[in-house]
Amino acid sequence: MATTGAPVKGKLNRSVQFTLDRGNRTGQSTGMDGASPLPTEISPKHRQIVQAAEALFLAHGYGAVSMDAVARLACVSKATLYAYFASKDALFASIVAEKGCLSPVIEELFPDTVPDLRAALLAIGQRMLRFLLQERTLSILRIAIAESARFPELGHAFYENGPQKFCYRFRTWLETLAAQGLVQTPDTLIATHQFMALLRSDVFLRTSLALPPPASDTEIDETVTSAVETWVRAFGSKEGQGSALDPPRAERPLDPIT
Repeated sequence: MATTGAPVKGKLNRSVQFTLDRGNRTGQSTGMDGASPLPTEISPKHRQIVQAAEALFLAHGYGAVSMDAVARLACVSKATLYAYFASKDALFASIVAEKGCLSPVIEELFPDTVPDLRAALLAIGQRMLRFLLQERTLSILRIAIAESARFPELGHAFYENGPQKFCYRFRTWLETLAAQGLVQTPDTLIATHQFMALLRSDVFLRTSLALPPPASDTEIDETVTSAVETWVRAFGSKEGQGSALDPPRAERPLDPIT
């Protein structure tokens, strides 16, 4: 398996493109509509392979899993497996993309007309943070973090089929708001990354590490409200800032790790 940057990226792009092209031919969707865990157009055989691969990745990690093992657990031949997925990184990319069916990228959250910037950001932030805290999302994130240093194609597959999709859509939306005078920033990409960073605070880190206590609705609400308020003060124009929010307060234990 290649481990250098450019060859791996080229290999990944060809493998992932094979998966996406095949989806277009068979009517499959990797859309981000938030409607169901897996698109109904996916064939039973495809679902069988993806579920087997996900189970193996979670149990043994990315590097230890072979395509032979996936074929055995999925009860399909290797020829059938490779007919659906050209490589292991394409299979992992498909898992990430299909989990994206629960992602925060749904068009209703990014209206062209925004009467209340804070309210719009609150809706996006709530969906994003709650998506990030789902165990299904965290399980794939943990695999990517644990093994992408040894398998760069794994990191590419995760980043391009997950975080980058949201960042692209959010940045495009910010450019629309900037043109309307609601947002002031010389670099919408930096503003996008800042919004993400504000959401991924202690509650996200603690949950990623499986540390107690579990995140409460109040704590999530408080985190999102604080993130939105901070972001609007930094990037919102006078027209976009409006009235400040009154954040909810979560009761915090003295030592949340014990």
